[in-house]
Amino acid sequence: MKIRQLSPIKRFDIKLIAFLNRVSLPALRISLGVIFIWFGLLKVFGDSPANDLITKTVYWFNPDVFIPILGIWEAAIGICLLFPFFNRLGLFLLALQMPGTFLPLILLPEVCFISFPFNLTLEGQYIVKNLVLIGAAMVVGSRLTPIMNEKKR
Repeated sequence: MKIRQLSPIKRFDIKLIAFLNRVSLPALRISLGVIFIWFGLLKVFGDSPANDLITKTVYWFNPDVFIPILGIWEAAIGICLLFPFFNRLGLFLLALQMPGTFLPLILLPEVCFISFPFNLTLEGQYIVKNLVLIGAAMVVGSRLTPIMNEKKR
């Protein structure tokens, strides 16, 4: 069946899906990049609302040193995600960083839960939302060209 023979709603649906197929991956990649740069720079400048939670979680590190380094790491993830050539590196850095974001759920359950396991505090919700960031990173990674298939530069 030709597209002109379809109803206006079906034609709109086809065009919308085609548009989303073109723009969704770059939008996801860029939004992830912006979030990581933003949250990272907040840590670098000492303005992150997560600083207290980080300090309590990784108490064995000096927060005056650790938090800015973590911020630089997160900003590097974001910058890598903004530039497709560096996406692999950014996703690798993200994969190394993400497990640490869940540490407060184990080390500080009293800070993360009003009642275990479902009633989260604001801090707990902040941590659990990282599941969405992980899923988004997986989508970005799933669309990379395998190294063996990349054209030689």
